[in-house]
Amino acid sequence: MIFPIFFTFFLLLSSSHASVQDFCVADYKAPDGPAGYSCKKPAKVTVNDFVYSGLGIAGNTTNIIKAAVTPAFAAQFPGVNGLGISLARLDLAPGGVIPFHTHPGASEVLLVVQGTIIAGFVASDNTPYLKTLKKGDIMVFPQGLLHFQVNGGGTPALAFPSFSSPSPGLQILDFALFKNDLATELIAQTTFLDAAQIKKLKGVLGGTN
Repeated sequence: MIFPIFFTFFLLLSSSHASVQDFCVADYKAPDGPAGYSCKKPAKVTVNDFVYSGLGIAGNTTNIIKAAVTPAFAAQFPGVNGLGISLARLDLAPGGVIPFHTHPGASEVLLVVQGTIIAGFVASDNTPYLKTLKKGDIMVFPQGLLHFQVNGGGTPALAFPSFSSPSPGLQILDFALFKNDLATELIAQTTFLDAAQIKKLKGVLGGTN
């Protein structure tokens, strides 16, 4: 019961960007822009545009981070387009981690429904805020700040993050640094990391140069 109640509460309190009209269901046949998708013509809107069933299936955690995120953003769930909200499913296998990352376009609220998750963020003054979350706990991550989640137990963990945007955006710090073609020497100069370690990380994450 916790998840439905939380989602309804979040939905009611979220600011709406569709005040002029009831909704703006995403029209995937039109191009996506900075303001989101264009609106589907009301005559073509159906109830299925406002229902998404993809979060009931566990994500595949057989990967390097032992984690999976299943989004219900505007790109997957047309009904949230223009409403200022979205949701996702987070699966963390034992040892799983969501590395330091940021959502440039949204704040996040994380609800833990199974297992234990160590979560935290770093404020702009470099102060860390860290907490071990258990079933029923929620934690907020302010927009644009670096944050992470780690499975804190020996069993799978499940959580549902909500966002204050239908398209929150994502940049993972490790990928930004090491999954690119920036010169190793330049990354070493700007991060103070050893060149050998940088090359190793580039090899693991798919970077070049």
